[in-house]
Amino acid sequence: MPAYVIGHITVKDDDKWAEYRHQVPATLAPWGADLMFRGKTKTVLSGSHVHTDVVVIRFPDAQALDDWYSSEAYQALIPLRTEAADVDLINYEAAL
Repeated sequence: MPAYVIGHITVKDDDKWAEYRHQVPATLAPWGADLMFRGKTKTVLSGSHVHTDVVVIRFPDAQALDDWYSSEAYQALIPLRTEAADVDLINYEAAL
């Protein structure tokens, strides 16, 4: 069953965020992940949402997602991500 990471993002440093975004795809490839969607908030239709950007990444399964997140390649990017943006990453397992 596919698993998804959804990132809610508020960019603090555009240059560092661009550097981070440039490096992430190489960390996804070994785990068979696909970048499904990246965009900016247009309108909050209900409730509240503090972040301005979103990303959705699909993994083949929950194990691949967990392995990606804990991989040396991705863990090495976390300090840059922290400098570049406030990010809430949420792991979702599909329930069809």
